[in-house]
Amino acid sequence: MFGLSNVVLGVIAIVAGLLILIVPHLLVWIVGIFLIVWGILTLLSKK
Repeated sequence: MFGLSNVVLGVIAIVAGLLILIVPHLLVWIVGIFLIVWGILTLLSKK
């Protein structure tokens, strides 16, 4: 995925999952930020 190691991706997934369990309305923010970052990185990598 963006050159990140599996360990880093795993830690990010665990932290995001815990945050969603603790504060469920954060899901909207996490997904929104992810999509924005993913879109920017995709556009930048097309050059």
